[in-house]
Amino acid sequence: MPRYRLDIAYDGSSFSGWAIQPGLRTVQGELENWLGRILPSAEPITLVVAGRTDAGVHARGQVAHFDLSDSTTGKGLDCDDLARRLTRVLPDDVRVNAVLVAPDGFDARFAAMWRRYCYRIWDPASIPDPLLRRMVTTINEPLNVDAMQAAANTLLGLHDFAPFCKFREGATTIRTLLRFDIHRADDAPRTIEATLVADAFCRSMVRSLMGAVVHVGTGRRDLTWLAGTAALTARASEVTVLPPHGLTLEEVGYPDDADLAARVLQARARRDECCCDEQEDRDSVAPSGTRERPETPHSESEPAS
Repeated sequence: MPRYRLDIAYDGSSFSGWAIQPGLRTVQGELENWLGRILPSAEPITLVVAGRTDAGVHARGQVAHFDLSDSTTGKGLDCDDLARRLTRVLPDDVRVNAVLVAPDGFDARFAAMWRRYCYRIWDPASIPDPLLRRMVTTINEPLNVDAMQAAANTLLGLHDFAPFCKFREGATTIRTLLRFDIHRADDAPRTIEATLVADAFCRSMVRSLMGAVVHVGTGRRDLTWLAGTAALTARASEVTVLPPHGLTLEEVGYPDDADLAARVLQARARRDECCCDEQEDRDSVAPSGTRERPETPHSESEPAS
């Protein structure tokens, strides 16, 4: 059965996350609704996604796939036509940038090699742009970016990130953090941008890591505190989870087409070994200087972004 890849972007502000939840507006629900109305499929179209973002989290580089029998259309799907039709009917806060015939072995979730997120912050040295406020978190204390980077450097590599993840029975919290770069951008608002890349992110990991390095950046905590926190074997109560609206899924990386099937087998084997996998996620307690945002209902069964 042919498989199709969707490259997706969305403003997560008005969505209750990616995954379908009864009675709530979600990205998956919006897309599957319109795909079902456009494509004459006898079976409901179900999207498989690289990263199930939570309420308020945005995406520029989300990837999903769906399967559709040729018998449904009587011929191969016209990908460009479907992309154009989706552009016409989808609301302004979600867009399908491309529809592609997926190569053999492609799986949006299990074939992914890494996910890249960016977390954006304004502090008192920034000049906030009201037009960008829904994508940036404001911290009302001065932040030392060099200190934040020094903290980030200590977290790179293969670790058990349990102190920075919400507990889930049977789920592994061992991850490889490939990149954690923090700098003040040369843009008009002087935004602090943190780029994180990992093979996968367990639940609340990105925003918890950001909460930890923000503590160091304010001077309220130091590297000794962070080392002790990172050495814990369970969720650290002192680690703050930053609000979701500062977080954007920027890109998902995949291997060459010839290596897709092998990557899927590897990822599925790891998932079976660990019983399940998780996902970047939802919010908790907001840090000093931020506005606390309430949690929203969320169902999780997939991992990793």
